[in-house]
Amino acid sequence: MYRLHHADCFEWLRACPAESIQAVCTDPPYGVLEFTGKEVSKLRAGRGGVWRLPPTIGGSKRDPLPRFTVLTEAQKKQLARFFGEWGRLLLPVLVPGAHVCVAGNPALQHLVQGAMAEAGFEVRTAIMRLYYSFRGGDRPKNAEREFPEVCVTAKGSYEPWMLFRKPISERTVAENLRRWKTGGLRRLSLDKPLPDVIPSGRTPDREEAIADHPCLKPQHFMRILVRAMLPLGEGVVLDPFMGSGSTLAAAEAVGYESVGVELDETYFEQAKASIPRLAALYPRFIGDEMEMEANLPTAPVQGDEQLSMLLAEAPAAYADGQGTVRNRTRVSEVLS
Repeated sequence: MYRLHHADCFEWLRACPAESIQAVCTDPPYGVLEFTGKEVSKLRAGRGGVWRLPPTIGGSKRDPLPRFTVLTEAQKKQLARFFGEWGRLLLPVLVPGAHVCVAGNPALQHLVQGAMAEAGFEVRTAIMRLYYSFRGGDRPKNAEREFPEVCVTAKGSYEPWMLFRKPISERTVAENLRRWKTGGLRRLSLDKPLPDVIPSGRTPDREEAIADHPCLKPQHFMRILVRAMLPLGEGVVLDPFMGSGSTLAAAEAVGYESVGVELDETYFEQAKASIPRLAALYPRFIGDEMEMEANLPTAPVQGDEQLSMLLAEAPAAYADGQGTVRNRTRVSEVLS
């Protein structure tokens, strides 16, 4: 079960009851530049702006990417203030021991962690999403031939999902689990703890066909991550920057209750349609293992039989680190 709110998450958090949420998993817009009305309009018009919109490279279509390198020092300070205020509003809404998982960028991760720590959260480890990325690795602009053996930054191959925890209220994690059902992370299984590195392919075409969002994350990764947020499998997962709803779709597939908040009307309307469709994919994969059988049939969605049939005919494809397309995601394949 999930609930959707078309609202500013800051205002929504101010009105939210205290100690009513057990976990947060979100990919925020970073509140600085890329998701302002002006830049989103450019993105939707295909004009770029702060979004990098190259057509193809080596035959591969590149997804829109925000150019974080153009942020000024003043904008970086604004970003830190954004997360500081967000963290202060979020803290009382969470039960003691609740985990908050926030997608990040390696260049900005320290700003987010510092702001959340000042807001009262414990900075925990980060979950690294390994995937084949087009970020970084470029030669100096307009001097590629002059410096052919130089790259300005390292080739991007990971995305940090930062973990924070509201301090526990009890003497031990065990006591906090008994009272609040929070304080730890859910294991994959009895003999497999949650790893801090998760190999992940790019978002499959069949998922992007459902939800047209520039930052859509794959269900394979999101179901593993969302499942881990509730250590006893009980409670509510919040995504305050819902976008097209991949977090809520993952929660629905895993069997968790969730709440989504989204300010942008277009993405909010899109989420209402995309969440049940994304959740219907891979019906036997609930994030309790690292491998996902991508050729599973799609579960039927009421009132959407034709789309379900189409999606079932197109198996999800994940690209490994060498660009090879595979229909089954394996740790050994992605890391090799």
